[in-house]
Amino acid sequence: MKGYVISGIQQMGIGVMNVEEAWKWYISQFGMDCRIFEDEAEAKLMLPYTGGKPRSRHAVLALNLQSGGGFEIWQYKGREPVKIKEEIRIGDLGIIACKMKVKNIQETLASFQKNGISVPVKTSEDPSGKMAFFMKDPYGNIFQLVEATDWFRNEKKATGGSYGAVIGVSDIEKSKVVYSDILGYDEVIYDSTGMFPDLSNLPGGNNECRRVLLKRSEPFAGPFRKVLGQSVIELISATVKPGKKIYENRFWGDPGFIHLCYDMRGMDELKNFCESKGFPFTVDSKKSHEGNSFDMGEAAGHFSYIEDPDGTLIEFVETHKVPILKKIGWYLDLRKRDPNKSLPDWMVKTLKYSRVKS
Repeated sequence: MKGYVISGIQQMGIGVMNVEEAWKWYISQFGMDCRIFEDEAEAKLMLPYTGGKPRSRHAVLALNLQSGGGFEIWQYKGREPVKIKEEIRIGDLGIIACKMKVKNIQETLASFQKNGISVPVKTSEDPSGKMAFFMKDPYGNIFQLVEATDWFRNEKKATGGSYGAVIGVSDIEKSKVVYSDILGYDEVIYDSTGMFPDLSNLPGGNNECRRVLLKRSEPFAGPFRKVLGQSVIELISATVKPGKKIYENRFWGDPGFIHLCYDMRGMDELKNFCESKGFPFTVDSKKSHEGNSFDMGEAAGHFSYIEDPDGTLIEFVETHKVPILKKIGWYLDLRKRDPNKSLPDWMVKTLKYSRVKS
């Protein structure tokens, strides 16, 4: 027994130049309007990834309550963020794209076209025959829109939240230790090598590569599993020479997809299991705070990071305190609850009262 519980993707970390501007766009187009926390403080524990110095930042964690992982929208304060010099290409190493869940792929494409968003003329098939399409936000981040069937609420939005990621790796088998053994995506949906029409409009998408799409044979468990939903991970590896590391010579928090974060319970057990697999924590707030919760303003808990074999950052958050109704000071202490049991639907739905408008 591994001894830890993963509830799902809590959020995709997105470094931006301007939090307010980016968040407005993510609300208007991806429905990320439920604010879980907003905080301006120093990132003191991420020294391996911030040049060895604490860095001031402004961060927002927001959800789309229809279902799916949220976004942690992250901006440096007092330091000019460093953009990537060359555009991200298929074959590069790191998080290439964030997958987003939709109910109807054709209707979603039509909705974006109506809103004047730059999207393809039509959807295309992935190697499993499923229809999807790629798009970019105004800041150059790539998103893949895919259909999903598990939903928590119906708010009549075009999309839900994060449904996983497309991650560039140098060796798929080595990377499976992280994504299959530790994160639990142990079932292969497809494993194909070649040139793929659905990638052709992306930089580097006309080159040969190997693609492996993974899902979990066991559904996520834990308090937030219903709202976070299920997810998939797609690993892509160039068949010739791997490309650049997306965050080479840049800091965590600089523009782009900075990490993939999972909500979980059982940090000590997770730490032991990761170490046994050869992927020790590189950041550990529990150790740094001598077992005390890390305060994130409106939420609190423990967080940790590991790196996949190519240095892509995977974050784990064990939430202790979460706001339910902030106006009346109602915060839920998750340490007093069964870590395997989902929170009641009505309780999670009260998060709608923290909704903001674009």
